[in-house]
Amino acid sequence: MSTNRKVAVVVGAQGVIGRTLVDHLAGLGDWDVVGLSRRPGEPAERVRHIQVDLLDPADCRRELAGLRDATHVFYAAYQDRPSWSELVAPNLAMLVNVVEAVDAVAPGLAHVSLMQGYKVYGAHLGPFRTPARESDPGHMPPEFNVSQQEYLQRRAGERGWTWSAIRPSVVCGLALGNPMNLVAVLAVYASISKELGLPLRFPGAPGAYDTLLEMTDAGLLAKATVWAATDPRCANEAFNIANGDLFRWNDMWPRIAAWFDLDVAPPLPMSLTDVMADKEPVWGRLVERHGLRHGYAEVSSWPFGDAVLGWDYDFFADGGKARRFGFHEYVETAEMFPRMFADLRARRVIP
Repeated sequence: MSTNRKVAVVVGAQGVIGRTLVDHLAGLGDWDVVGLSRRPGEPAERVRHIQVDLLDPADCRRELAGLRDATHVFYAAYQDRPSWSELVAPNLAMLVNVVEAVDAVAPGLAHVSLMQGYKVYGAHLGPFRTPARESDPGHMPPEFNVSQQEYLQRRAGERGWTWSAIRPSVVCGLALGNPMNLVAVLAVYASISKELGLPLRFPGAPGAYDTLLEMTDAGLLAKATVWAATDPRCANEAFNIANGDLFRWNDMWPRIAAWFDLDVAPPLPMSLTDVMADKEPVWGRLVERHGLRHGYAEVSSWPFGDAVLGWDYDFFADGGKARRFGFHEYVETAEMFPRMFADLRARRVIP
C-alpha cells in the first residue's frame, strides 16, 4: 500500500456499520482500507481484509504486524454477552488489543475513531434525558462504551495521536448475519406476515407506538465518522450522529405496511423472539418460491427487534454539536426505510 495515502483500519468490517464504512472509504479515492473481522471479507480495489481474533492479543499482534502504514483506526466491533456487566471485559479487551497492536507498528498513526451509541446516556436502561447531549453526566457503571473511551483518552495522551467518539442512534444498513439489524427485522417480519395472510401489527411494548425516536442511516454515519476523524476541529471530541428528523411508529408503521402492500391492524404486544422462533419453514417456502439467497438464521435479528420496539420512552439526542463543528448532512427517515427495503429486494434477500 502506498505510504503517501491515508490507510484506514476498519475494525468490525463485516457489520452494519463497518461494511458501509469500508465502502465509503474505498469510494473516496484517497484511502487504502484494511478490514478486520472474524469472518473473511471480499477484497476489492484499495480494500483488503484480515481475519483475526480480536480477543486474542497474540493473534492481533501477529496478524496486524504488517500494518506499518496505518494512519487511522475506525473501531466498530462488538461482542454480545448475557448481561451488561459481562459486556465490559470482552469489548474493552478487543479495543485494547487492536489499538496496541497497530500503535506498536504504525509510526504514522494519527487518529482512532470509536463507535459508541446512546448507551453512554443510559438509553438502554430506561427513560433518559432527551435530547441527550455529549456533555451530559455519566451513569452508574458498568458501561463498556465509557470504559473504551476512558482507555482511548489515556492512550492518546501517552502516544500523541487523537481520538473521536461517534454516537449514533439505531443504525440502519444492509449487512446480514448481524445481531443488530433493524431493517432486516422489519422486512422479514413484514414478508412473513404477508405470506401468512396477516396484517402488519406493531409488536412492541404498550406505549412504544407513540414515543419519539430517531434512526441513523449507515451511509450518513460513515460520512460523519470520516469527517470527525479527519477534521482537526473534531480532535478528542464526541458527536451524536442521527438522520436529523424524529418520528413516531404510529406514523411510520403504516408507511412500512404500505410498502409491503399490507393492511395495518392495532398494535399487539408480543415477543418476536418467541413468536418468530418457529417460522423457519415459512421462510423456507419464500426462499424456494422467490429464489432468495439467505436462510432464516442469516436474516433474523429478533432479540434486537424486541429491544428497539420495546422502548416506551422517547429515544433521541441533540445533533447540534456536529452541526456547529461543520457536519450538515441529513437523511429523511421516511425515505430511508423504503430505499433499504428496495435494496434488500433487489439483492434477493426478501421477496
